[in-house]
Amino acid sequence: MICNRTIRNATALLLTLASVAAAQTPPPAAPEKPVPREWTDPDTGHLIHRVTDEPNSAGFYFNINAFTPDKKTMVYTAPDGIHTLDLPSGKTRLLVEGKNLKAVIVGHKTNTVFYINNDEHTLYAASTDTGKSRKLAALPPRASVSTVNADETLAAGTFIEGDQGQDYGEQRVNPAGMSGPLVQPMNKGQMMAQRLAAKLPMTLFTLDLATGKQTALLQHDTNWLNHLLFSPADPTLLMYCHEGAWQSVDRIWTIRTDGTHNELIHKRTMAMEIAGHEFWQPDGKTLWYDLQTPKGEDFFLANYNLDTHARQWFHLQRNEWSIHFNVTEDASLICGDGGDPGQVAKAPDGQWIYLFRPQLIRTQGALNEPGFIQPGVLRAEKLVNMAKHNYKLEPNVHFSPDNRQIFFTSNMFGPSYIFAVDIARAQ
Repeated sequence: MICNRTIRNATALLLTLASVAAAQTPPPAAPEKPVPREWTDPDTGHLIHRVTDEPNSAGFYFNINAFTPDKKTMVYTAPDGIHTLDLPSGKTRLLVEGKNLKAVIVGHKTNTVFYINNDEHTLYAASTDTGKSRKLAALPPRASVSTVNADETLAAGTFIEGDQGQDYGEQRVNPAGMSGPLVQPMNKGQMMAQRLAAKLPMTLFTLDLATGKQTALLQHDTNWLNHLLFSPADPTLLMYCHEGAWQSVDRIWTIRTDGTHNELIHKRTMAMEIAGHEFWQPDGKTLWYDLQTPKGEDFFLANYNLDTHARQWFHLQRNEWSIHFNVTEDASLICGDGGDPGQVAKAPDGQWIYLFRPQLIRTQGALNEPGFIQPGVLRAEKLVNMAKHNYKLEPNVHFSPDNRQIFFTSNMFGPSYIFAVDIARAQ
């Protein structure tokens, strides 16, 4: 017969075990907050819109055209393929389905997005109007294509000659779980130093989109050739860079599609001077680039006009430095995506989407000659507080075709989405 005392002891033991189990069981996860469709930034007064619905969707790299010539469509990427955003209505659709596609650029002549099917190692073109794709050309072994010219007759790319240098330990996935071409490698400095020191022979080539004919512009070049980008207006003019730590290379170059006029755009005049993240103004005649004299200390956004050879340097403050910049067609407005303290500027308060108004310094009465650099400053306005954004993912700012908004990619709510901020302050 079981006595009452035994029952009381057993009950107490069961209650104790239940309490321990409850303490060890994690509480149910709080439901994820929905990502807002729009809100007004309380720090800036500007209205922000989320324009994509796909988690881990992203815009194009900052200097790659994402807009169709009719200015009605923006192309972007998501894990399931290449998508379009209809700018007037805000509606999106999946244009090309596939998990191993690389969007190259949107054409400047027709409503076409050029992309690579990595499974086939083949270049394709898809109409943003009809959604139909057509095969253009197989790529050379180990080659990449990164740009298409203004009249959509040529693509340009590079490859390492031979079979060396396939892996430099580039770690694209970081502890936050982000991956993709817009994510900065965890070991970026080490990887770039190893790749530059390897001095692997490379070929820079063009690919005729009608015939598939390959033409070498540079061969056996032991510089690390990268960041190819055709002029958006001149189909014969190609910009490229000597890649590597910026203080170790003369970075920004242009070359003609017949292989002539291989020219350095910016020649440094001091040790540790750096220039890079070059991009075209939409006029196709002016190159812009981040300039620091020296690295991490004094900051400019510089430009060079290839027709007139005129140069302008616009000064900005440490907190206003941005990983990437962009300009409107007439260069009356400039945008930047800011940066966290881990970037080259080490800005203590630089995590903002910026709007800049360039202002040249008056030179009346000063000694001035045609070859002089014309000085200016950028007047900054903060548009979006990016304090919750992980800057290992680059925001990559783009002006909308009507210059009323700035598009950017952000992970401020967890997965990345594309957002647009109104340039006019909300009423």
